[in-house]
Amino acid sequence: MKVGLPAALRRRLDHWWQARLPVCDTTVLTQRNVYILPTGAGWMLAVTLLVLLVASINFQLNLGYLLTFLLAGSATVGMHICHATLRGLTLHLHPPEAAFLGHSAVLDLQLTSQRRTARFGIALAVHGSGQWTWTDVPAQGSTRVQVAFAPPRRGLHRVPVLTAETRFPLGTFRVWTLWRPAAQLLVYPAPELGAPPLPLGEPRPGGAGAAPNQGIGDFDGVRAYRRGDPLQLVVWKKAAQALASGSEALVSRDTQAMQRYELWLTPERTGLTAPEARLSRLTAWVLQAERLGVDYGLRLPGVEVALGHGSAQRQRCLQALALV
Repeated sequence: MKVGLPAALRRRLDHWWQARLPVCDTTVLTQRNVYILPTGAGWMLAVTLLVLLVASINFQLNLGYLLTFLLAGSATVGMHICHATLRGLTLHLHPPEAAFLGHSAVLDLQLTSQRRTARFGIALAVHGSGQWTWTDVPAQGSTRVQVAFAPPRRGLHRVPVLTAETRFPLGTFRVWTLWRPAAQLLVYPAPELGAPPLPLGEPRPGGAGAAPNQGIGDFDGVRAYRRGDPLQLVVWKKAAQALASGSEALVSRDTQAMQRYELWLTPERTGLTAPEARLSRLTAWVLQAERLGVDYGLRLPGVEVALGHGSAQRQRCLQALALV
C-alpha cells in the first residue's frame, strides 16, 4: 500500500498537468513551456564543486579556486546552451495515417528552427514510453522525425501527449517540454492471422448461371491467361500444376463470371461469437477481397457499405470496422 500510493499520486498529478496543456498540432517552444532541472550527473557536479570550494577555502588554494570557478562557469554556460536548444523551436504534427491494432502507429513530426546555429541532441517520444528518437535541426532549417507507438485499442483516439528533451552539451541539465496534439488517430481492428477463405458469394438478382453454392474465395471459373491480366487474378495453384506437368499455360479467374455473385461480409458469416474476434476476421476478409480484386460489401449493425472495390472501398470498410 505504501508503494502504490506515490505511484497513484504521481499519475494523478501527471493527468492534472497534461489536462492544462493547450491542444494544438503546431506549437512554438518558449520560456513558458520549456522546463529545466539538473540531471543526476548535474547534482554530482554540484556536490563536487562544493567540496572543491570548501577545500580551497580551508587550505587557501588559489589553483583550487581557479578550478572550482572554471567548472562552475562551464556548467552555467552549458545550462544556458541546453535551454536554448529547445527554446524557439517549432514543432508540427502532420495528419497521422491509420494503423492496425497490434502494429506500431507512426507519427510524422516536423521540427523547424529560425536560429542561425544548428541544434543538436534533441530527443522526441510519446510521453512515458521511454522509446526516444534522436535528431538534430540544421540552422534556419527543418527536419522530420517519425515517432512510433503501439495503440492500446481500436477506434478513433486522440494522439497521445508527446515530449521533447535535450541534455546537450554537457549532460548536467535536462530540458524538456510536453506537447498535446489535437490530431486524432484511427486504429483498425487487428486482422486475423490464418483467416479462412472468403465466405460464399450470394447470387446477384437476375444473374444468369449463378450457382448458389459457389464461393468467391475458391471460384473455379477460369479462362486462358491474357497479357496484361493482374497478377491477383492468376490461379497460381493451377499454374503450379501445369508447370509440374511440363505445360507453361497459365489461367486467370474469369472476372465476368465472378461478377454474377455478390460478396457481403457480415458478422454472422464469420462463425464466431466474440465481438472482437468477429471484427478481426472481417478485417482479414476485407484485405483478402481487396487482394483478389472482387467487389465486396460490408454489413454491420446500423452500418452498410455498398459493394465496390479499390482503396476507397477498403478504407470505408476498415473505418466502419474500427468505429463500430
